[in-house]
Amino acid sequence: MASIKYNPNGQKGKITYNSDIVSGIIVLSLKETEGIELVPSKNKGIKVCFEKEGVFVDISVIAYYGYKVPELAFRIQQTIKQMVESMTKYRIAKVDVHITSVIFPSPKNETESVVEAADDAANA
Repeated sequence: MASIKYNPNGQKGKITYNSDIVSGIIVLSLKETEGIELVPSKNKGIKVCFEKEGVFVDISVIAYYGYKVPELAFRIQQTIKQMVESMTKYRIAKVDVHITSVIFPSPKNETESVVEAADDAANA
């Protein structure tokens, strides 16, 4: 359980967030990022650590073939930072992104290619 002191308009009190809430926000931001999939595991490849300096996030994702890995990683970092900081008032200290594998397009067999070519010729 993580907590943050948030005092709008001089009110007294403390807002407490469960770490699962922050993980849920991270999952939401990853689902909005094109070109990746979540790692199929119990924690979805997400580790969140709350420290004095801010929130440290460690992400493992699967990339689709054809996307530039540095650009994907940067988009993931920016999206997580923006969404978590705007929804919880936590400060993101660091987001480490690990691309665990790449999903390549499935190769077409020769029969499908011949049928598709015939269909294309018939429609032309």
